Amino acid sequence: MYAAQAIALLVLAYLLLRLYRDYSGGRLDWQSGISWAILILVFVVVAIFPIQVSQAVKDLLGLGRGLDALFVVSIGLLFFIVFDLYLKIDRTEREITELTRKVAIELEEINERLKALEEKVKVEERH
Repeated sequence: MYAAQAIALLVLAYLLLRLYRDYSGGRLDWQSGISWAILILVFVVVAIFPIQVSQAVKDLLGLGRGLDALFVVSIGLLFFIVFDLYLKIDRTEREITELTRKVAIELEEINERLKALEEKVKVEERH
């Protein structure tokens, strides 16, 4: 085993441990937990059998070299992750906008009630 493989396996073990802690702590839902666990396990397989995996991917994609195949797959995977993050950020922005609207409407209603109460108090003070 090469030093790079050992380092990769240590990093991946740390990521699995952190994933477990985040899931146990409720900071991660089960769908994301499973997705990340599968991705990390795929990287474990690649770290243990880099040449065999690159050759299999190369043969599957019809590319000339195994390393090219791993780069193509990595770029595709990164594109998927970025797209997923984009969707989550867009959803969060929409939720923030909706919450801001609700808070603004409720604040306006509270201000109107306060004005009505102030006017009522002023009228009562005159009598």
